[in-house]
Amino acid sequence: MKTLSTIAFILLLHSSLIAQNGWTDHSRILPDILRKVPVAISLFHTPNPNYPVLNDTKGEYDGKYVWKHSTFVRSEVEDLEIIAAGSFIWYSAEGWFKNVQYSKDDFAEKFKCKNGILKKGKTYVFEKNYRFGDNLYGGDALWYVLAKDKNGKIYKGMGIIETEDSLEK
Repeated sequence: MKTLSTIAFILLLHSSLIAQNGWTDHSRILPDILRKVPVAISLFHTPNPNYPVLNDTKGEYDGKYVWKHSTFVRSEVEDLEIIAAGSFIWYSAEGWFKNVQYSKDDFAEKFKCKNGILKKGKTYVFEKNYRFGDNLYGGDALWYVLAKDKNGKIYKGMGIIETEDSLEK
């Protein structure tokens, strides 16, 4: 019976993850995967709001413009194991759309977080979490982290970055 419950939970979670854009209840602000999950992780971006600059990276990033920012994550309650991380973007009246999705291993690499374990009180940084492109357009990104404690309880952290459509002043 426990196996059937686990399979049912995974199928339910998977179906919500592959919904058209992951945000089915437009009367609520959060995408489905983040609703009803307690917050125990701090997540923020800097600089925010974020303005593009002309791309001077000489081939490191494609595109005429780059929005340079860093993302910071810290567990506030205890050591937590990353389950998933990523972002949703909002660039039109249609609302949130899935954007970046990271596995535990991807997160560990990007945030320099050994084995994908957030140690309580330690800040992990995705230093060059840059957006780049050939066109100037604004939009917001809702970044999130999902992690579990030693008992399997899931927590979230989330933060919005505002990317603007005009060159830095």
